[in-house]
Amino acid sequence: MNISFTKEETSLLQTVGKYADQLGMVCYAVGGFVRDKILDRPCKDMDFVCVGDGLLLAEKIAASLGPHAHISYFKNFGTAHIRFDTYDLEFVGARKESYRNQSRKPDVSPGTIEDDQHRRDFTINTLAISLNHQNFGELLDTFGGINDLQNKIIRTPLQPEQTFSDDPLRMLRAIRFANQLQFDIEDKTWEGILASADRLKIISKERIADEINKIILCKKPSYGFDLLFKSGLLQLFFPQMVALAGAEYIDGKGHKDNFYHTLQVLDNIARVTNDLWLRWAAILHDIGKPKTKRFEQGHGWTFHGHEVVGARMVPGIFNQLKLPANEKMKFVQKLVELHLRPISLTKENITDSAIRRLLYDAGEDFESLMHLCEADITSKNAYKVKRYLQNFELVRMRCKEVEEKDHIRNWQPPVTGELIMKTFGLHPCKIVGDIKNAIKDAMLDGAIDQSYEAAYAYMLQKGRELNLVPIQ
Repeated sequence: MNISFTKEETSLLQTVGKYADQLGMVCYAVGGFVRDKILDRPCKDMDFVCVGDGLLLAEKIAASLGPHAHISYFKNFGTAHIRFDTYDLEFVGARKESYRNQSRKPDVSPGTIEDDQHRRDFTINTLAISLNHQNFGELLDTFGGINDLQNKIIRTPLQPEQTFSDDPLRMLRAIRFANQLQFDIEDKTWEGILASADRLKIISKERIADEINKIILCKKPSYGFDLLFKSGLLQLFFPQMVALAGAEYIDGKGHKDNFYHTLQVLDNIARVTNDLWLRWAAILHDIGKPKTKRFEQGHGWTFHGHEVVGARMVPGIFNQLKLPANEKMKFVQKLVELHLRPISLTKENITDSAIRRLLYDAGEDFESLMHLCEADITSKNAYKVKRYLQNFELVRMRCKEVEEKDHIRNWQPPVTGELIMKTFGLHPCKIVGDIKNAIKDAMLDGAIDQSYEAAYAYMLQKGRELNLVPIQ
């Protein structure tokens, strides 16, 4: 097979081959780089396997590339990493691996190129290209990886149960590759996932989260989540999402399957943004529905307050999945809590006060919130979809008008908590917050204007109501 490399790639591959020859090592480019070159996908990660000391080979190559090559050694793993230009080069000596039952950390010993191929996860990742001068560019395909690439198949090189038992994370990787490449998982490999799913419990949540985030960032992430659900893997680390699945019927009245609705919302948001955390907001926007589901006689199913309950669940889910508990989490939490607010503003006679409150609460995340609301339209009725989108466009116009007039985004009341404490001789306490919130609400409601003087006068008024005396 003729594989085409760029000029820069050819130069790097020849440099690696040159120093492998000097050290008397057999050396191959392997794995994802080879796979992606065959598929004509961009790839800046190059993995190299040599029969010998991979650290020594990396050291020689880094020195030859000059001061712009930055090398890092990971001696516990027997690997070295070189960052050069826009490329990441990783080197390892060929090895054999054997695993203990309750650990994904293998016992490692030196091996051959064939041994190294045996330890890899899928046939499409076993492909290797020789870099030695005598057979430069020759493709090694021990397990039929080329055929599986052509047939768009994910298949393990060994028996699936052995591959997944050795490293259970490979079950998630199988689904992730199927999603990224839009491949099918071969039947026997799928059966191996079903049989081995429980082994995922020995994998760290951080490693699981890394794979899930890669699935979320796929072009159509619903494909991966559907496989996670049907395999039983999703239940093991994200049961709250599984709880969305299914529709219940009473007196002939049912509700939509909120799991598959969520997947449609996720696909919809994926069409307009690559923002991982906005995609997470799509996943979690209805996460509170199972806890708030009620059947009301004569009305049907309700989920009152699911946005508030869902927002309260976000920090726990982020902690459970080992996602970052930082501003990204707060962003997701905010969007989950606010995702119904723009819908309520599509009705007639909505006041400027309601618009101001949405702008204040959403702040700089207003556009992200509107993207989420638009993605939440999953009706198959084209007329309804068009009408809903038109309504949201009216909300955008109203918000733009009010923002141009009142400048509410990132607005803060002109009277601070420090001023309230100083005026009334208070220490930090609930009363200070109550007065500050009262001033904010009065301004957002239009009861007083946006000036410092009006806010200060209102502060004094609220103080009198609470029997507070200003310090002279």
